[in-house]
Amino acid sequence: MKITLKVWRQSRPDAAGTFKKYEVDADPNMSWLELLDHLNAQRMRAGKEPVAFDSDCREGICGACGILINGRPHGDADNLPACHQRVGKRKEGEVVTIEPFRARQYPVIKDLMVDRSALDEILMSGGYSDTDTGTAPDADEVGNTHQVAELALDMAACIGCGACVVACPNGAANLFAGAKLAHLAALNVPSRQRRKRAQQMVSVLDANFGPCSLYGECEAVCPANIPLRAVAAVARERSYAPRAK
Repeated sequence: MKITLKVWRQSRPDAAGTFKKYEVDADPNMSWLELLDHLNAQRMRAGKEPVAFDSDCREGICGACGILINGRPHGDADNLPACHQRVGKRKEGEVVTIEPFRARQYPVIKDLMVDRSALDEILMSGGYSDTDTGTAPDADEVGNTHQVAELALDMAACIGCGACVVACPNGAANLFAGAKLAHLAALNVPSRQRRKRAQQMVSVLDANFGPCSLYGECEAVCPANIPLRAVAAVARERSYAPRAK
């Protein structure tokens, strides 16, 4: 089937962007990234510049493939990354809009590629655990129950794609930050730095992102199925921040 892709083209961060239309032969079983590959192969054969977009693992793990399909992060389906979403059955000649993630915190680099380093700043501020050399206990000596370990793993599943920010009308990253905070606060060794971590991460979150809307748009588009309750971890961990040392 032939469909028309309305693709955002922008040559550099400070350039004005615009939509360009391309007609392509699409297979319903193609992922959106495979369709972009097909479009780029078509353009390169014609000696034209390909569309720039991010991808890496294409297995739903890395989070690099974030794009907007008809205005929705990743595509039509809930809780799937763009690399796993299929073109599906489309009407002959149907127009599909493909554009980069739209959020103030994600400036466009080129075409469909955006800079999501604002999320990295949250992690760099405290989304990790460190222990003095020689003092770390053996893994089998750490008293984490199975239930706690499962909770931590559920929250650690976040792949950092940033779709939650794009879906939120306020541009909030509370699902992302809450997942990281809840993951580390649940475990024995990382929880020892809980107060300092909360102070630093929440400070960066508040400075760079909007307030949580509490409507849950983020949960519907999250490809890692991070539950909405993760946003509560931001408020809970925030309560530790004033007492941090």
